[in-house]
Formats: sequence, C-alpha cells, structure tokens
Amino acid sequence: MTDQPELPRRASLELLRAEAADELSVLVEERLRAGEDPWDFMEDLPSVDELVVLMLRAENIASDGGVRPTESRNYRVLRQIALEHPPLTRAVWRLLGREPHRRWDASTRAEAS
Repeated sequence: MTDQPELPRRASLELLRAEAADELSVLVEERLRAGEDPWDFMEDLPSVDELVVLMLRAENIASDGGVRPTESRNYRVLRQIALEHPPLTRAVWRLLGREPHRRWDASTRAEAS
C-alpha cells in the first residue's frame, strides 16, 4: 500500500463538471418543490467544482470498501484530487477541514444536529 491514495480514472473534467451541474440543478429543483425559499438554501449548496471534488472523493471512499476515511486520509485524498485536477485546487482548499461536506443534504444536517 502506498502513501498516495489511488483515484480511479474517470471522464474528463469537463464531463465531470457537466454531471455536477446537472446534479446541482436537481438539488435546487428538489428544494424549490419542497417549498423552500432559495434565499435560505442557496449558500448551503456546493459550487459545481466542489461537487466534482465530492464525487471524486466518494468514488475513492467506495473503492476503499466504503470505509469512512480518517482525517489524514481525507486530506491525502483531497490533495491527490487537486494534484490530478489542478483546476479543482481552489474547491479542494474550500472543502478541507469543513465537515460535514454535504451541508445541503437533509440527512447530513440531521446527523450534525
């Protein structure tokens, strides 16, 4: 086992961003249909690049048997994402140390309470 986590090879960054943008629009529509005011939740939603980073992180967690990463492994995984996808570096730095990552998800908000 190496110190650097192996990230599975995926599609291009442009395709990942398109998938993330679609997912983000679904999240917005879901919240709007639930009657929520966009002024109350838009700041909680991730940016497209943050969502791409979270998708890549989730793939890494799944490839590691679904085991939640330790804080140091999470840092290494996020750092590796930034190294492999330099345009995502800013999003990686915004996510580092910020738990829960999925603040927009009702189940995550319930767990944090």
